[in-house]
Amino acid sequence: MTRPTRLARYGFADNGANAADLLGDRGLRLWDSGQGPVSSEAADLIHALSRSADPNLALRQFHRLVDAVSRAAERANGGRPTGPTGEIIANAATKELIDELYRDHGLRRRLVAVLGASSTLGDHLVANEQEWRTLATTESGLPPDPEGHLELEAPTVPALRQAYRIALLRIAAADLTGGRGLEPTMAALSRLADETLAAAYGIALAGLPDGTPEPRLAVVAMGKCGGNELNYVSDVDVIFVAAGDEDLQAGTTIAARLMEICGQVAWPVDAALRPEGSRGPLVRTLASHQAYYRRWARTWEFQALLKARPAAGDRVLALQWLADLAPLVWHAAERPEAVADVRDMRRRIIENVPAKELDREIKRGPGGLRDIEFAVQLLQLVHGRVDETLRLPGTLPALRALVAGGYVGRQDGETLLRGYRFLRAVEHRLQLQQLRRTHTVPDDPAGLRWLAAALGYTALPGQDAVEAFRADWVGHAANVRRLHVKLLYQPLLEAVARVPAEALRMTPASARKRLEILGFADPAGALRHLEALTGGVTRTSAIQRTLLPMLLQEFADAPEPDRGLLNYRHVSDKLGSTPWYLRLLRDGGPVARRLARVISLSRYATDLLTRDPEALRLLADDPELRPRSTEKLRDGFAAAAERHADDPVKAIAAVRALRRRELFRLACADILSQGGDLAPAHPIDVHELGAALSAVTDATLNAALLIARRAKPGPAGLRFAIIGMGRLGGYEMSYPSDADVLFVYEGSDEQAGPAAHAIAEEVRRLLNAPAPDPPLGVDADLRPEGRQGPLVRSLSAYQQYYDRWSKVWEAQALLRARFVCGDPELGRAFEALADAKRYPQGGLTREQVVEIRRIKARVETERLPRGADPNTHTKLGRGGLADVEWAVQLTQLRHAHELPGLRCTHTLEALDAERDGGLVGAADAEAMKAGWTLAAQVRNALTLVRGRPTDQLPRHGVELAGTVLLLGGGDPGEFVDRYLRITRRSRAAMERIFS
Repeated sequence: MTRPTRLARYGFADNGANAADLLGDRGLRLWDSGQGPVSSEAADLIHALSRSADPNLALRQFHRLVDAVSRAAERANGGRPTGPTGEIIANAATKELIDELYRDHGLRRRLVAVLGASSTLGDHLVANEQEWRTLATTESGLPPDPEGHLELEAPTVPALRQAYRIALLRIAAADLTGGRGLEPTMAALSRLADETLAAAYGIALAGLPDGTPEPRLAVVAMGKCGGNELNYVSDVDVIFVAAGDEDLQAGTTIAARLMEICGQVAWPVDAALRPEGSRGPLVRTLASHQAYYRRWARTWEFQALLKARPAAGDRVLALQWLADLAPLVWHAAERPEAVADVRDMRRRIIENVPAKELDREIKRGPGGLRDIEFAVQLLQLVHGRVDETLRLPGTLPALRALVAGGYVGRQDGETLLRGYRFLRAVEHRLQLQQLRRTHTVPDDPAGLRWLAAALGYTALPGQDAVEAFRADWVGHAANVRRLHVKLLYQPLLEAVARVPAEALRMTPASARKRLEILGFADPAGALRHLEALTGGVTRTSAIQRTLLPMLLQEFADAPEPDRGLLNYRHVSDKLGSTPWYLRLLRDGGPVARRLARVISLSRYATDLLTRDPEALRLLADDPELRPRSTEKLRDGFAAAAERHADDPVKAIAAVRALRRRELFRLACADILSQGGDLAPAHPIDVHELGAALSAVTDATLNAALLIARRAKPGPAGLRFAIIGMGRLGGYEMSYPSDADVLFVYEGSDEQAGPAAHAIAEEVRRLLNAPAPDPPLGVDADLRPEGRQGPLVRSLSAYQQYYDRWSKVWEAQALLRARFVCGDPELGRAFEALADAKRYPQGGLTREQVVEIRRIKARVETERLPRGADPNTHTKLGRGGLADVEWAVQLTQLRHAHELPGLRCTHTLEALDAERDGGLVGAADAEAMKAGWTLAAQVRNALTLVRGRPTDQLPRHGVELAGTVLLLGGGDPGEFVDRYLRITRRSRAAMERIFS
């Protein structure tokens, strides 16, 4: 076996040829060309070199270090100074170094790790050949101090530079050998920065001219240094603060000299975060800072102050400066533009990253460190106003505090913590390589291989180290970006930010006062609800304390704030113990504010929610607030019935539960559609709502019929169908509408009639039976002979009745007849039968027109409830639903035989056809459409507000106020005037048609 091939097994490049020269008898003398390692200790050292991040770099730098040690010893012994020759002269110094590496395994690990990870630190060790000793294990058996403390021999710049490099070397060695985690490393680097600033401050102070009084000057750490999360190569951000005007001149001299010294020793000192940035004075007085931040500071400047802490100079002055500015910082989020400012700043940072580096930028790019920092800092600004546990300068401590306080979910917090640690580890390794400021992952294969190795990745079956690194990087970046968007753009943040800090402090006294100001009728009762919701020290209570101040503000916008809070208490009592409820309110976009609007404005929706609390999830996604298609509803309801084919009780319970969920979906969509920024992406109008409610009823009747036919099968060949009438037939159902139907069957068996009757009764019983779900009234009163007639008739019996006995009002009722469910062929046959009656050849006779007018007048006088105001009754009042429908239906009866466009069951569709056909003037059609639409909207809104049906629009009170809020807001009195004005025009148009 040749020499290079054997060395190649260790992982050295060039098939081991170059390594053999460096390790051989002219080099390190660790390798024998014939035998391999010269000893077991040499084998261990070669193995250690091969396991470093870059084996070839480690070996090359180690060779240079031993050579430098050798040449230094030769010079010390009187030898002639020489440069690197390629051949190392063995002497006592090289033997000492090699022997120490054999003996001190800790030294070996630390030195080799540094040499293989950082070419710059390796160069430093070569230039200062005795500093390898600073990495040796101490006499107590402990590694050298890696905490960032300076061992300064003299207060001079050269001594400070040497002490800084030794401390940095020890930090890097501890970091690279896995002896400490990310946070201790960041803390050590920040401590090293503090001590370097302090030493530079002392040198600068000593350099003042004789007789110059020592100024009171504070050096405040900002940015990563202020957050105790400094990396290896970074500017150190500071702000200089002088106590008074008398300290400015000398303080400015010290500040400038400090910046010069630190630039020579370690890193640039950046004071650009000071007021007015680089255009402003380097040093300001305490009073000048106060004046600037009170009047001129922008949101990002307060955001930057989150990380401020004393670093050097006058610590008492720095603490006074922080205390003076703290009230300004913790009220900054209340500025109207604050949340948007932080978001805009993050967007601008991304936009400034060069396009070719965007995907490789681990700091500023999407999914990078800035995403985590901005999300955490915005949450601190908003919630830290009252929660002082969040007032921490470091990203990770602040993130943990946000999780502990319930502001960020545990899983989300852990994901961000892991992402931050990963990205900072990548950043540290990148910067260590050449001690150069960089945040960009290399795109060349060699650079990626080095980075993966430096991070500890190794090849796995089917995946090499680079692939493993990439997979982790992509995963962390995607999660970080997702959570950044989730946290930074959650509407809850803006809602909470709008609540004054005083209102967020939920002490009993302040809460009671706040409740009175917000208009709660029973502050004592409301306070009891608050205490029940927020009492204790549980995570649930903490989240409630975050949510409730904002929710109270939302409840206060409703006519009955007390009811909104009571309803919220009921929902929370039912769902508070579930793991997802409060998490959904906190993290689920607009869910919390949407819930507040729903339960404070609508008893109807609240009742549905308390019966099915898990329906709350619908508020999280706009697509869930869109009506489902007729096909999906029918299939879903039928599938629910089929799942319990052997148990009709369970089957109908499943169907009714689905109906309840759909009613809640539609009610929420309706309530939120006029809710401004809470509205879903596709708001629902009254026409779409009527069709959706009708589709839900169709699906419910279809499923109930399936269950009923299974329970009451009847004789073979029995066909059965349900015909929709009234608002169901016209796709115009409202929340309180019953299902107006006719039952029709066909069958030759003599038992067909009784069996069909049993099926119809079973359908009605199933849907009207007492249950936690809203019943669906099945009304068959529009059948021939009304309640005195049989519930079910055969198709031929209907034909016979309509041919011989039907009146004109029954033809009018058939205008809305349509097949709903059951036997399709039978349903179509009934519709054909109805067509002959509702679209009579030649239209109506004069006597029939007079009869319709007589019936309409009778309905107005006899069916309007006693005490009802005919001007504001939405159904039977002047210009309301009935007026428009009778006018449209009269025109249909008279002209549908000659105008096919009039042959439809929907009122407004028929009205449009009548207008287009020249039967109704455009102005009259528009007036009636406006009257019908407004009356339908008010009728639905009244049901939502009251929780039970009513057709009467009140002239004043909380129900009117709630109705107006649901329909877009405004002055209730003006709304009533508008209703009267629109319905008067509608009534006049109807009268012109009837005359």
